[in-house]
Amino acid sequence: MVTNLFLRGVAIGFALAAPVGPVGVLCVRRALADGRHAAFVAGLGAAFADTFYGAVACLGLGVISSFLVEHHIFLRVAGGLILVILGVRSLQGSRAENPAAMSGPGLFKDFLSTFLITLTNPGTILASMAIFAAFGAIEHQSASPSMVVVLGVFGGSTLWWLVLSAAAGAARSRLSPRALELLNRGSGVLLVLFGLGIIASLAFNCFA
Repeated sequence: MVTNLFLRGVAIGFALAAPVGPVGVLCVRRALADGRHAAFVAGLGAAFADTFYGAVACLGLGVISSFLVEHHIFLRVAGGLILVILGVRSLQGSRAENPAAMSGPGLFKDFLSTFLITLTNPGTILASMAIFAAFGAIEHQSASPSMVVVLGVFGGSTLWWLVLSAAAGAARSRLSPRALELLNRGSGVLLVLFGLGIIASLAFNCFA
């Protein structure tokens, strides 16, 4: 039974992480600029955030989910601004030219940025609850079975970022410096558009 619950959690974590979005673009950019290790560290930030939301959904932490829903506007704006800042920094210059990018502080910033971007998206908790229900994992209310599922969520999300970072890192070695620069700047544009889109959608909803 424990193995079955863990595998359900793995499937849930993989399903949460796999949809293409700003965090995926950010991780691909990290791989193109700094290599697959930097991309994987960035992906771990999203995996921890996915695991947090998975725990909220699986353990029925209503206080936390209510807080996230109540403050969703502030959280979304914060996430949008983070994306815009990261995108602008991408457009200002290539991180590949920065020797500190692969240092401890640089990797921690990568981890923290993806963690905050994922965490500031309250919609993730709704997706978590829907996916948990679809996999029949949300019915387990006791702590021990639920924690097995949550650990599986972390494993599944981490697996996705491992696959994505490895694939993007392999592509990096086959591209010319000029192509890498263009892709890096293109990903910066996408990040800015994602961030502005989030903020614009909130403004539209407020004034609609």
